[in-house]
Amino acid sequence: MPSPRARKAGALIMWFAVLGGALAWTAHLFVAWGTDELTCRSGHTSIGPVPVQAVVAAGVVLPALVTVAAMWTAWRAWRRLSGRGRGDDPRTERAGLLALLGLCADGLFLIIILAGGAALLVFPPCQS
Repeated sequence: MPSPRARKAGALIMWFAVLGGALAWTAHLFVAWGTDELTCRSGHTSIGPVPVQAVVAAGVVLPALVTVAAMWTAWRAWRRLSGRGRGDDPRTERAGLLALLGLCADGLFLIIILAGGAALLVFPPCQS
């Protein structure tokens, strides 16, 4: 039986695997889209010395990396839990289902982040 500290760490890792992509997508929306809209609405094409394109690129790349990390974590958890086989422990079954859900959701959020980033980076900012 794992220690309470190990169980808490495992639960936090599982939550990251399941919700990491969604939280990264939320950050992407606020940073990439929000920065582009607010900066262009104010009539500027840069934030201080930094061009909007660089901020938008960071708002795409960093959330995408977090989503990939969450996806990798979910995949590892799913592989480990599916290797145990069917058992009588409902906690193991539930954790395997959550890992699979996280894997699918993180993949979807990665596609959304990359597609949104492509639109932001391909089209010039502040175009009327």
